Amino acid sequence: MSRTEQLTRTKGAEARSPGRWLALSVLVLAVLLVAVDATVLGLATPALSEDLKPSGTQLLWIGDIYSFVIAGLLVSMGSLGDRIGRKKLLLVGATAFGAVSVLNAYATSPEMMIIARALLGVAGATLMPSTLALIRNIFHDPKERSLAIGIWGATASAGAAVGPVVGGALLQHFWWGSVFLINLPVMIVLVIVGIKLLPESKNPVAGPWDLFSVGLSLVGIIGVVYAVKQVATHGMGWEVWAAAVIGAGALHTFVRRQFTLPAPLLDMRLFKHRGFSGAVLADLLTVFGLSGLVFFLSQFLQLVQGRDPLEAGLAELPAAIGAVATGLVAGRYARRYGVRAMVTGGLAAIGIALAALTVIHKETGYPLLGAALLVVGLGAGFSFTVTADVILSSVPKEQAGSASAVSETAYELGAALGIALLGSVVTGVYQGFTAPASVSGPVADAAHESLGGAVEAAKSLDPQTAQQMVGAAQEAFVDGLRLASGVGAAVLLATAAAAWFLLKGQELQDGIEH
Repeated sequence: MSRTEQLTRTKGAEARSPGRWLALSVLVLAVLLVAVDATVLGLATPALSEDLKPSGTQLLWIGDIYSFVIAGLLVSMGSLGDRIGRKKLLLVGATAFGAVSVLNAYATSPEMMIIARALLGVAGATLMPSTLALIRNIFHDPKERSLAIGIWGATASAGAAVGPVVGGALLQHFWWGSVFLINLPVMIVLVIVGIKLLPESKNPVAGPWDLFSVGLSLVGIIGVVYAVKQVATHGMGWEVWAAAVIGAGALHTFVRRQFTLPAPLLDMRLFKHRGFSGAVLADLLTVFGLSGLVFFLSQFLQLVQGRDPLEAGLAELPAAIGAVATGLVAGRYARRYGVRAMVTGGLAAIGIALAALTVIHKETGYPLLGAALLVVGLGAGFSFTVTADVILSSVPKEQAGSASAVSETAYELGAALGIALLGSVVTGVYQGFTAPASVSGPVADAAHESLGGAVEAAKSLDPQTAQQMVGAAQEAFVDGLRLASGVGAAVLLATAAAAWFLLKGQELQDGIEH
């Protein structure tokens, strides 16, 4: 047997080492927590509003600052993992995630809660790209890697949908802070097991970490998303223009700087590949539809239909079931029927489900809601998993951290935009509702801030007036939800059409890499 054949056989054996699946279980645990934390707060919003009494704007920031910060830092953290080691970054981030979760649980004011959620986002940004990059380096057989990414993707998609179930179960027995404390024991297990099971990997020629680029990416993404969030709610004020200009300018400078650096945080040449760019766009819009729907249906089920937190969480479970079911087979189907068929079909399914919700009303029965959630989950499982595989397979494994960061940035930015943009549509419509003539002053102001605020403010009114005001607020919220569903449907269906052309000829790899 030749030396080359011996090396090939050795590499094939290493690629199929049984420890890789145990290592994957640790990575899945990390991504599950980060995904759950993106939506678990949806069910806790009514209780949190009653306790901390945030304004409508503060409530939106509490809901989306976590995803904003993660999105702004993912490229930087993915690049940092390539340089210092992905295992090291993952374990440090997991430790910080557990510690900051305690700060979230015991926040005593809206301002403190926003800061705590931002810090949780910083910690979360170290976890997501590390998990996907480690998968790229642990699984050398593309078919096995597709299955591993399918498990990872199903967990990420399902985590967003399982968040309300976990939150509902905890809120049934404990106070709202419990939805954060659950992170602590899980992160302890992750760190202890991860130290033993996870292999270290990094790019041996990655070069220095450019702090100026880190700042540009953070300022750019947060600035642009803030502008999008504010314009639908408050119109084009000077602060919105300022945020948009600063954000766009920072991102433009970031892109130009990456072309000049010998060791960029993100290799912008990747985006010249049509399939890579199409996969990133589809990745972002998939999560846009999923997270926006889950976040606002949580409030609809509780505050409009009167379900308790656990019941509302269980009602959203079909999205998780759908995402897991299709995520696990997405790679196999993509090889059989083509990447663009799976991604386009997944995006179209989400768009059709959102379109179905444009006929929703206060008394809408669960069959329509459950069917829409199931179809969204099925579509997300196909689209998100296949696009992640395409993105990760497009680069050498030394650049796995940067490629993973692109995929994860799309995921988190999609989550942030789903809550921010669709939330702004809901809020903009909601704030126009007419309160009873006898309600004025601070009570009326609180009622117009958010639906949770209206329910809380109604407690100070006589029963008949309270019923009238809450009824009007609920109708306005549902009007906003219908319009937001229509906007989301239009965006997803347009993206499905674009993906059909952008992903033409794109295929997943076959055979073991050597």
